[in-house]
Amino acid sequence: MSEQKPLRVLLCFGNNQNFFNAPRTEQLEVWDAFSRMWNGIHDLPGVSVLGNLDDDQSMVGPSYGYPWTTYLLADFPDLATVHAACNLLRTTAVDREGVYKLWKYFKVEARVGRELIVQRA
Repeated sequence: MSEQKPLRVLLCFGNNQNFFNAPRTEQLEVWDAFSRMWNGIHDLPGVSVLGNLDDDQSMVGPSYGYPWTTYLLADFPDLATVHAACNLLRTTAVDREGVYKLWKYFKVEARVGRELIVQRA
């Protein structure tokens, strides 16, 4: 039986118009929640973050799809952990009362594949 190889996952995050419509104090709460969610992905068991890319200088405004606002590339142990990472947008509270969750302001799409290994000729 072969060893289970990690899944190579590109998490694509896009902020939406709700973020831009929010007052500055609310935007700061959103960024705090985003930071907790982002670090939560790093802390998931078996996740190895390889890198990230922020497209905020050349992509301005809401992301409705490609190009996204920011990306996180990581190896995940399994699909359930990928789903757990995506679910952090549904469960991470933005406000103290926990009424608003992060997915009011951001969305995520997970692209799941495998590491490409190119053999040298």
